[in-house]
Amino acid sequence: MIRYFLEVAYRGDGLSGFQKQDNAPTVQSAIEHAFSVFFRKDIMMTGSSRTDAGVHAYQNYFHFDWDGEWDNAGIYNLNALLPDNITIRSVRAVHSDAHARFDAVSRAYEYMVYRKKDPFLRDFGWYYPFATDVELLRQLADYVGRQTYFEAFSKRNTQVKTFICSIKHSSWEQEGDCIRYRVEGNRFLRGMVRGLVSTMLQVSRGNRSKDDFYALFDKPYAAQADFSAPPQGLILRKVVFPDEIFI
Repeated sequence: MIRYFLEVAYRGDGLSGFQKQDNAPTVQSAIEHAFSVFFRKDIMMTGSSRTDAGVHAYQNYFHFDWDGEWDNAGIYNLNALLPDNITIRSVRAVHSDAHARFDAVSRAYEYMVYRKKDPFLRDFGWYYPFATDVELLRQLADYVGRQTYFEAFSKRNTQVKTFICSIKHSSWEQEGDCIRYRVEGNRFLRGMVRGLVSTMLQVSRGNRSKDDFYALFDKPYAAQADFSAPPQGLILRKVVFPDEIFI
């Protein structure tokens, strides 16, 4: 058996998330079904980065074990069976102990906010027609980049061993009538990026103080973040692996 990494991109609308669920359309269930239809055998996929319902991804990964050499013609055939909002980009051989989740060294997300009504941005951003202090948002993002404890930014009832995350990059950028939050780290908690976005915007509007925001990083946490940011504004941009795991 040879282990492979399968690179996938998808639009999150119409999907109940990345990981397989009972009686709900997900990225994993669609790809496993395509394998079973075309190759007439069941394949167990292991995912890299879980995304919630409605969240998009330019790049995400599964790993799976396959009997023999992979023929890249299979990508075309599988894509023909997948729904229009999911596509397989590549399949690459890796070492037998490589793991799509645990071997990722970083993950990068973007969240887009648009402040002027635009029907073409509706499916990929949060319409937020309020005054925002971009310079303040940048200060808050810089503070986020120097923190490690994110329990207040994790949704409840999540099973994790630690709330510590290492953030490599955190910034807000203005692009015309849009503002975009970019963040990269070794791992992210459930709801963490959306919690960061909506809580920073609350501070920018004056609905929450900077000190209140800073207190969210205390251990134990003083309060919980705001999680009102909708899923369609969030995109998983990339998942980074060390080169040496690939064959």
